[in-house]
Amino acid sequence: MPVSYLRSLAGKNRTLTANRHLAFVLSGVAGAINAGGFLVVGQFTSHMSGILSMMAEDLAVGAIGLLLSGAASMLFFVAGAACSAVMINWARKRHLEAEYATPLIVEALLLLCFALLGGNIAGIEWLFVPVTVLLLCFIMGLQNAMITKLSRAEIRTTHVTGMVTDIGIELGKALYWNSGRHPDMQVRADVAKLRTLSTLVALFFAGGVTGALGFRHIGFVFTLPLAALLVFVALVPVLDDVRRALHRR
Repeated sequence: MPVSYLRSLAGKNRTLTANRHLAFVLSGVAGAINAGGFLVVGQFTSHMSGILSMMAEDLAVGAIGLLLSGAASMLFFVAGAACSAVMINWARKRHLEAEYATPLIVEALLLLCFALLGGNIAGIEWLFVPVTVLLLCFIMGLQNAMITKLSRAEIRTTHVTGMVTDIGIELGKALYWNSGRHPDMQVRADVAKLRTLSTLVALFFAGGVTGALGFRHIGFVFTLPLAALLVFVALVPVLDDVRRALHRR
């Protein structure tokens, strides 16, 4: 795989093709993490709408402990998104090539922490299960904020509700019958957008299947190839910055 292609995937100079290809990778990774997290802790950690709905139900029935648990999950998702924004803006002000690669490296390191936590769940379940939930929520917030900033809010990778909605909108445009009575108001579907969204949803699903099978049959070791993939995608811009720093010295 050419170095120039890897540089374009996570480097600061963006193209529409690079945005899409990076989103494809991250969508698959997010699907795998989400499915794996559910097998481990019995909870999807990227679905903030569901968590907020559960919090409302917990409040209604007086389950304060569960309400606080949901609030903590949402807080850590927000914290992950905030940390991603801080890292990106910090790198941007210093004109670093790894502007978007840094959150991916951090995500890879946190996935390794997830693997370490998972190995201890059976021993101290009362502690490691909630910690694992919060860690996964943080990872999902981190990734989603990075791809959101990178694509200027056009792409999400950790949940599919918005993408499925946009697919429906584009299909509605494609099915709309344009009469000749309003030639200046013709409705046209964005075929490229529809193709991209459909691919993202399919890859999220494929990642979920792979993650479920991987965590079920291999265990937490399956986290290692996911972390390695993120490092591989982000490594070239990071090395560019290291090389430039050494050259200045």
